[in-house]
Formats: sequence, C-alpha cells, structure tokens
Amino acid sequence: MFDKLHEECGVFGIFGHPEAANLTYLGLYALQHRGQESCGIVSSDGMQLKAHLGMGLVSDVFKQDDIFNKLPGSSAIGHVRYSTAGGNDMKNCQPIMVDYSRGSIAVAHNGNLVNAPEVRNALEKSGSIFSTTADTETIIHLIARAQSDSLVERVCESLQQVKGAYSLAFLTETRMIAVRDPSGFRPLSLAKLDGAFVVASESCAFDLIEAEYIREIEPGEMVVVDKKGMKSYFPFKEKVRNTPCIFEYIYFARPDSRIFNRMVYPVRKEFGRQLARQYPVDADLVIAVPDSGMPAAMGFAEEAGLPFELGLIRNHYVGRTFIEPQQSIRHFGVKLKLNPVREILEGKRVVVVDDSIVRGTTSRKIVKMIRNAGAKEVHVRISSPPTSFPCFYGIDTPSRKELISASHNIDEIARYITADTLCYLNIEGLHEALRQFGDHKVDFCDACFSGDYPVKFPRLTDTNQLGLF
Repeated sequence: MFDKLHEECGVFGIFGHPEAANLTYLGLYALQHRGQESCGIVSSDGMQLKAHLGMGLVSDVFKQDDIFNKLPGSSAIGHVRYSTAGGNDMKNCQPIMVDYSRGSIAVAHNGNLVNAPEVRNALEKSGSIFSTTADTETIIHLIARAQSDSLVERVCESLQQVKGAYSLAFLTETRMIAVRDPSGFRPLSLAKLDGAFVVASESCAFDLIEAEYIREIEPGEMVVVDKKGMKSYFPFKEKVRNTPCIFEYIYFARPDSRIFNRMVYPVRKEFGRQLARQYPVDADLVIAVPDSGMPAAMGFAEEAGLPFELGLIRNHYVGRTFIEPQQSIRHFGVKLKLNPVREILEGKRVVVVDDSIVRGTTSRKIVKMIRNAGAKEVHVRISSPPTSFPCFYGIDTPSRKELISASHNIDEIARYITADTLCYLNIEGLHEALRQFGDHKVDFCDACFSGDYPVKFPRLTDTNQLGLF
C-alpha cells in the first residue's frame, strides 16, 4: 500500500429524477478515489426508503442488475467510504438509515466530528443505543431527539450541538437536504440535471452524468430540496473562519474537479512552479510519482525549463494484495504499482516530484528503485510542506509519532529516503500559489503542516488520532 494520506469519503445526492439510483451509482463511481472500502445507496419513492450497502468498490457492490430494481424512486443519496478508526465493518457502511417516530431518514457524511465522543457519551447516558461506531450516528440520534416541528429545524438544532467537519446529504421520503459545516472544511457542490437537483463532493461526479454545475454550497449553508423546488438557509449564527482543507488541492480531489470555487489541476501545477522557484536544481529531467504528483511535476518542469518524462509507470489494475511474497522479493508492494523506465532514467540527474511524504517508507523505496534503474542523481521535490501533525477533520492521518517529519528534520529525512537532495514547498509558497487564483480572503486549513487547528476539540495528545467514523 502506498504511503499516502487517505480521504474518508465522498457523498452524492439527487432529487427529482426517474433514474435516481442509477445516476447515484455513476456519481459514486466518479468519487471512488475518495473511499474504496465500502459504499451504499439509499433511495426514496416518496413513500419509503430503500437501501443497498456493502463492503468493496462501487462496481463490486452494485454488480448485479436487479439491485437497482430494489432501489426505486426519483431521489437517492450515496456514499463511498475509506475505513479508519471506526473500523472496516459492514455496520459502519453509509448512508446510515433509520426509522424513528417522525418517519425515516438517511444520512451520508464526509468529515469528522471532533466532539463526537462527548456527545455520544451524553446520549448513551440518557438511554440512546448506538448500532455503529460512526460519529455520523450521533447526528441521527440528535435529530430523533430534537423537539422542533419541522425537519429543517431539527437538523439545525442537531448540528448546533456538534463541532468539526461535515458535508452532509440527508434523505427522507419527500426531501433531500445538503449542508456544509460553518468552516467549510470539506467540499460540496450543487448542479442540475433535467430539472433534478444534484449534490456531490466533487464536480467530476457531475461531469460523468452530464449535470450542469451551478455553484459550491457555501460554508454554513443548508440546501433543502423537495417537490416545490430548492431553498437555501444559513442557520448558523456563530461566525467562524472559513477554513477549507488545503490538502484537497494537494492530493485528495481529482485534478479534473472544481472544488472551493476553482479547478484543481491548475492549482497543482502552480504548486510545482512555486517549488521550482524556491528550490531549483541542476538536473536533466523531471519525473512524477504517479498519479497525484503529475500536475505539480509538469509545473516544476515548465518553470525550470527541464523536460518532463514518464520515468515511473503506474499499474492501474492493482487492487489489494492478499499474498505475501518471499522476503527475497524486495519492495514488492511498490513494485506492483510502479515500474521505472530504465531507458529514460539511466545516467540522468533526475528530479522526482511527489505531493507529500507521510511515513517515508514508500519514498525510500521509490528513490532506490530509480537509482537501480541507473539514475546518476535523485533529487526529491515535494509540492507541500512537511506533514507534521495529524488531521482531526476527516482525513486518515497516522498518529504524530508515525509522521516522519514530526520527529526528523529535512536533512535526516533526505538521508533516510536516500535522496541526493530533498526540498518541500514551504507554507508561504503554498499559500502564495493559491493567491494566484484569487484566494486572498480564504483562510485555508493547513493544520497538518502548521499545527494551527481552526476548530478546537475537547482533548488532544501528540500521539493519538481521534477516532474517525
């Protein structure tokens, strides 16, 4: 497995289309990069909710045609999930669907509630019984206990009691609700398709189903869709910093997506250009660690005036590896996924660009692989600052003791990964690159680099990661 951070999930929803479940399947397919452990769809025919969930990829969980016959109706929400501390377990699949005194409701969640343990403990003490370990279930319990008459008010009342990151899609028999937390950590956008309203974590899901992108759902905004149309609310009275996750631009989002009001691809190329300006190097060519390092590597090569080559080829058909090779087969995991092109690398001074280094183990194997292919020098350039702090807002970050940059300086990391030189794009350069796209007033969350957490949480240690999902 690559030494990468993992996004937790992606959400999709559609209201008012006769092929809602089928289109939700396609939307989840486009969002598969945001979670590969489990997925699910809940649909409504106006009278009741129906669900199908399972462990595995979207194409595996929904591979039987008759499944969609069991998901009738003109509205649906869907979810793809990457399992973390919540557990790789069927019971934690989303959307979570429940029946309660006011009907049925389902919810799909991208993010992490930092006060979920405290809220959960309080609910359990008052008699609530939980069936999952997902923090999302606390929202369902709060809605069920809320005293307000309208669903919109009950959702607002519930979300006032939680803190952290959430982009949510709710579905009842007759309504769909989409909402982003006031800080706007995770992306969520709105589109239309043949009169139906669509929401998704990334715009690439709209492209696949040929929906027309309308706009981003704003931080703190709640969008309610029913048979009368769409209404927008801003129910959160407390003013907070708008802090979208900067790592969405660095790695998580697909480069062909529009998030936080701009396309990802040109932002990643600008990260590479900034990196070349900050840390130039005498070299013969630039290569990328595919696929996430590609745009930054292209930007680096353009700015440095060096040729960009495909020196590492990725095998796109590798899933999980269930067999363990003999110890004699070195670098087995990485070699399954990447193969160096000796004819390009041999005798050359190579700049290899990647988006991040987490534990450093994969970077070490990649550098050695490039050297074994005959490279004369290997200069590593990273298009983000050192990842030194865990994330508590919906990213599966290792504990701080596992983050190599939390305990080693750059020279020490360079020696560990056996690079001739190693340079990271610094935080100033990262934000300067984003300012090229008009982000002068957006205060991006860069806590994984700076340790400046915009939403505080009840407890934090240097070594422990909050339970995600």
